[in-house]
Amino acid sequence: MTTDYQQAREALGIRLRELRMSAPDGRLTGTELARRLGWPQPRVSKLENGKQTAAPEDLRAWADATGRPDAYDELLARLRGFESHIRSWRRQLASGHKAVQDTHLSAHTDASVFRGWESSMIFGILQTPDYARSIFTRYADLQQSPRDTEEAVRSRMQRQQALYDPVKRFHLILWEAALRALVCPPSVLAAQLDRLSGAVGLDTVELGIIPFRASLKIPPATAFWIYDDERVIVETWHSELWIEDDASVSTYLRTWNTLRESAAYGADAHRIISAARQALNIT
Repeated sequence: MTTDYQQAREALGIRLRELRMSAPDGRLTGTELARRLGWPQPRVSKLENGKQTAAPEDLRAWADATGRPDAYDELLARLRGFESHIRSWRRQLASGHKAVQDTHLSAHTDASVFRGWESSMIFGILQTPDYARSIFTRYADLQQSPRDTEEAVRSRMQRQQALYDPVKRFHLILWEAALRALVCPPSVLAAQLDRLSGAVGLDTVELGIIPFRASLKIPPATAFWIYDDERVIVETWHSELWIEDDASVSTYLRTWNTLRESAAYGADAHRIISAARQALNIT
C-alpha cells in the first residue's frame, strides 16, 4: 500500500471521527455509534484510524447515523479521490479486459509523450493480435475474470493507432528477457519479434533494449508507464497503481533515466532482437 494512499485513508478516518464527535444530537462514543450501525465496535475504530477502507455504503450509513446525511457526498468524494489511484484487478476485470483497455485508450488519447519500461513481455502498444490474445487469455485465467479476449484485442489494436500520430512520442525500454519469454507459442513470438523490429524504424518510437550482458545500476524490476511526465501507471499482481504526486513521478523518471543508460538503440537493438528471433529456430 502506498504512503499517499494510507495518508488519504487516515485523513478520511479523521473526518469520520469529527462527524461522530460533533453529531447534532450530541457527541457519540465509538460504542454508541457501532450500536446504531449494527456493527462490531472494532470496525468503527479501524475506519477512524485508517486501518480499513470504507465502502460507499459504509459512508452512507455513517453519515446517517451521526445525523449528517448531507456529509455523504463529501465523504464519497474523499474515498473516490484516493481509491481511484489503486485500482484492483478484481474490480477492474469484473466484466473482462476490454473495459481496462478502453480506459488506457482514453489515457493515451489525452497524452503526447510516453516513457515505458517493461522487463517481462512486449509492450501492449507494440503487440501483435496473436501475442495480445495469448496475454489476455493467461491473465484471464490468473485473475479468474470473464473472457472477452477478442474485444480486448480489438481495443488494444485500436490504441496502437497512436503510433502513427505525428504529435505523439514513445520512448520505450525493454529488458532482453521480454524478447525471449515464451508467454505464447514460439511461432507467435517469432511474428511478434518481427513486428518489434519494424517498430524500431518508426519516427514516433524510440525503442531501447537492455541486453542480458549490460551492466545495470539498478535491478530490472517492476514495469511502468509515464504519461507526459505527470502520471505513472504501474501494474502489480493484485492491482494497477495510478500515481500523480510530483515526488513519486520524479522517482519513476529517475528510474527510467537510470535504466535508459544501459539500453542499446538502433542497429544494436536490432541485433538483440534478431538474436532472440534466431534462437527460436523458426523460419
